[in-house]
Amino acid sequence: MKIDFNKGGGLVPVIVQDAHNMSVLMLAYMNREAYERSLETSRATFFSRSRKEIWEKGETSGNWLEVKDLSVDCDGDTLLLKVEPKGPVCHTGRDTCFGDIKNRDISFLGKLDNIIATRKNELPENSYTTALFKGGVNKVAQKLGEEAVELIIEAKDDNYELFLNEAADLLYHLIVLLRHKGFSINDVISVLEKRHS
Repeated sequence: MKIDFNKGGGLVPVIVQDAHNMSVLMLAYMNREAYERSLETSRATFFSRSRKEIWEKGETSGNWLEVKDLSVDCDGDTLLLKVEPKGPVCHTGRDTCFGDIKNRDISFLGKLDNIIATRKNELPENSYTTALFKGGVNKVAQKLGEEAVELIIEAKDDNYELFLNEAADLLYHLIVLLRHKGFSINDVISVLEKRHS
């Protein structure tokens, strides 16, 4: 990436975004050293304009930001940093420097998708997810079908706890099938977005 650090006197603004739910978390600044350190360590590192020094987000609070993606805008003078937050982002204890995230529950699907992707790559022993992947597409599809039927059955009754548990099972097995076929939950979201744009 060609980044123009000179335009801003050695600094570029950085928009920090949650990699899962796309919420804007904060605005900070990087100089070249902070940029390079962020890439090397995969932990978001910035330059403090008030203290005139490099600082790693979370070095005192423990609420660091795991770097997932970094891109530069068309002018080369602003960065977009996608991260996975390891705790509240704002020093006030809120989810973001702009307030709390209202749809945090939805963002968990992205985290679950990443966990399932890791299971597929590593295939740890004594893991139900590993057993599904080793069973092949027929096994995963069969389990998804079973969960869909169980959800339909629970939908006809008034036991909301069982209904929600079956819905959770269905979503989990759907993500496993998506990953088995080489896709992610984000691919499905893209289709839905196109339908409703």
